[in-house]
Amino acid sequence: MTEPPIRHRTIPTNGIEMHVAEAGEGPPVVLCHGFPELWYSWRHQLPVLAEAGYHVIAPDQRGYGDTTAPADIADYDILHLSDDLLGLLDALGYERAVFAGHDWGAPVVWHLAQRVPERVAGVVGLSVACTPRPPMPPIQLFKALFGDTFFYILYFQQPGVADEELGRDPERSLRAFYWTISGDSPDGAFKVLPAEGTGLLDALTDTDVQPDWFTADDLAVYTAAYRRSGFTGGLNWYRNFDRNWELTESLADRKVEVPALFIAGQRDPVVLAAPPEVMEATVADLRGTVLIPGVGHWTQQEAPGVVNDALLGFLREIGW
Repeated sequence: MTEPPIRHRTIPTNGIEMHVAEAGEGPPVVLCHGFPELWYSWRHQLPVLAEAGYHVIAPDQRGYGDTTAPADIADYDILHLSDDLLGLLDALGYERAVFAGHDWGAPVVWHLAQRVPERVAGVVGLSVACTPRPPMPPIQLFKALFGDTFFYILYFQQPGVADEELGRDPERSLRAFYWTISGDSPDGAFKVLPAEGTGLLDALTDTDVQPDWFTADDLAVYTAAYRRSGFTGGLNWYRNFDRNWELTESLADRKVEVPALFIAGQRDPVVLAAPPEVMEATVADLRGTVLIPGVGHWTQQEAPGVVNDALLGFLREIGW
């Protein structure tokens, strides 16, 4: 059987031009990637969900790939990111969609479900749980937690620094980033190093091993995109942690009420830091938690079959 073709187009939304990959026809399902990723991170989901009768839309999000990358850091806050997706729905003529988000895409879709539940038929978070609002600005909290130890989010805060380091050799940067926090890496996490004098590549493990789920051809797709775009757009998402905390104060006590699902790898360091149990306080209608043995951070790429089955089961359960 021939897979449904993946189509590409650019859609104006919220003041930017958003590149989307899409497949199929039917109820809309929007797939939102994280860092350092692209629409391509959903390459295994697009044809399968389309074949099941859905219109599947995977954008290059703001600052990534072939989508507009504004110069102002403040243009990457959570309101801009979620408004991009609402504008995408409007442009496509949809009132509601099911949203799935991996890594940074997860906080964006959790936020959408809290802020505008009338536009969200269901929400799926991959790797990043819906966490309660922290008691202080997140960067202040991270500084208190990590002290003099290198932590990549704190390293990303200084404009231009990580951008230049990662951009020197995008292929090496991406290969090391993907390997280090994957289920294939023996350590499965960043190296513990002092903050002073440490760059991101120091904390990553480079390797010549090419996992089955991340082939040389896959790496070449990401590398070509990041050579064109650089890393600044994606890094600017991290530079809005405190701004997002300020902008979302009114949602502090609002739970996610729409049907929800959580999927993650058991070896994902993000899950170890923020386990699914935290969602008991934030998600009212959690239909399930799928933890995949042996899988690290790149959930839908490392275990596409398990993720596809979980997504399809959730979509059927909520009657979408």
